[in-house]
Amino acid sequence: MERGTMAFERGSVMRGVAAGVLALSMLGVSACSSNKPPKTFSTQSDEPGLNPFKRFGGGGRAPATEGSIGVNGYLWRASLDTLAFMPLASADPYGGVIITDWYVNPETPAERFKATVYILDTRLRADGLNVTVFKQSKDVNGNWVDAPVADQTATDIENAILTRARQLRLSNIKG
Repeated sequence: MERGTMAFERGSVMRGVAAGVLALSMLGVSACSSNKPPKTFSTQSDEPGLNPFKRFGGGGRAPATEGSIGVNGYLWRASLDTLAFMPLASADPYGGVIITDWYVNPETPAERFKATVYILDTRLRADGLNVTVFKQSKDVNGNWVDAPVADQTATDIENAILTRARQLRLSNIKG
């Protein structure tokens, strides 16, 4: 064989391979299209298949309704109602965190308070709630300085929230 024919044969083989790859890729892309609506996926499924968490008793979460929050609704509403006198800095209903901004009582303008509420459970329980209170006082120069808070303050707010949550639950059951 001569040198010129070898290059011609190699070139025609490469063109054939390139054409084959192009045809297969076009076939693959066209196979992706469909007239069916897109399938929606969820994190929990009752379909048969491998679910490593079901084997050990996991995966049994209650189904969340659309638009629901991630914590107990009564505790959430009661926390917002109880702390309504304080300015709200942020509220995360899915994580269960409410953070207020600093509140200055007009009767004592030399001190201010801030509260953080953590709702830890989806059930209405006393241990499903944690309140942290921060206090600052003005020093002689007029600067805000951290001050200790009585332990009873956070407990009193927790009790007020729990009482309000029970009231909301009872009014929902009766009404």
